[in-house]
Amino acid sequence: MSTQAETKAKAEALVPKFKFEKLLNQDQAGRRTSLLGTIDSLPALLILERAPFPSSPNYLASVPTTLQTLKNLGANDIYHWYLANSSSQNPSDETADLKINLIHPCTERHIKKYSKQGVRLVSETPQIYLERVRPYMQAQRDAGRLNWVFNIVEGRTEVEDVIYRTPFDAASLNEEGFLLLPDLNWDRQTLDALHLLGLVERRDIWSLRDLKKKHIPWLNHMKEKFIEATTKVYPSIEADQLKLYVHYQPTYYHFHIHIVHVQLEAGATQATGKAVGLDSIISQLETMGGGDEAGMDRTTMSYTLGEASDLWVEVFEPLKRAGGKASQSQ
Repeated sequence: MSTQAETKAKAEALVPKFKFEKLLNQDQAGRRTSLLGTIDSLPALLILERAPFPSSPNYLASVPTTLQTLKNLGANDIYHWYLANSSSQNPSDETADLKINLIHPCTERHIKKYSKQGVRLVSETPQIYLERVRPYMQAQRDAGRLNWVFNIVEGRTEVEDVIYRTPFDAASLNEEGFLLLPDLNWDRQTLDALHLLGLVERRDIWSLRDLKKKHIPWLNHMKEKFIEATTKVYPSIEADQLKLYVHYQPTYYHFHIHIVHVQLEAGATQATGKAVGLDSIISQLETMGGGDEAGMDRTTMSYTLGEASDLWVEVFEPLKRAGGKASQSQ
């Protein structure tokens, strides 16, 4: 009978003998890869999955200073994004194993957003929106946190990244104008993880709450153009392989639409309580009673918030303590 040590040694000896034949699949945005091949002339499947980052402070402190390659993909205001190689074995763009986002200088709000925290499910009624959330949105816009968006919309940065935009005049922004470019979270290589961002030129629509029945033709036109442009630039992707959605609450209060590949695995950013399908919004507006001015500000929206977020601390937690039914723990 083999000992445990012998069994482990025998198992460990198999992997180096794997002879690659075919890539079967990549999922989890390319972080898991399934390969077909042989070991000792017998068919074998090898599934490679990137392990979680070690949590050792020494390791984490060493990562930025030990990168073998670092290529900037873009920079706008305080945001920078890169592809990098942590391995010294044949470092290149093709073998890059890290997608890095840098926010510098970051704010306390950024730190809260990216920190581990509890999550709450809240219900935002039209009254809460009007009296509490809308003023909060106004305060965020007044704080100058949209500079990086305006840089793009006004053609000052990321011009070379724009995939499509309506006729543009920097002297006079088009009320129905919009543009399309890669989202900073996409590595610009893995098509199954494609993530594009559609930005509108107009500044009076902060979120889906500002959409009204009169905007339906404009929304349909944007949807058509975003899909058309995406499938033209990435011809291996077909129209029915794309999802379009918006976030509520969004990260920033300038209306934008996310365009992603349907195989991009749905993490927290696509989950119920965060993402709302563009088709669902259009349908809701179409079936809504009232005239052209009737809109999404009349509905009750349920969504998730981190307990460290300003919106929870400043709006919904006080409502809960005052006896309202604004939230449920998750």
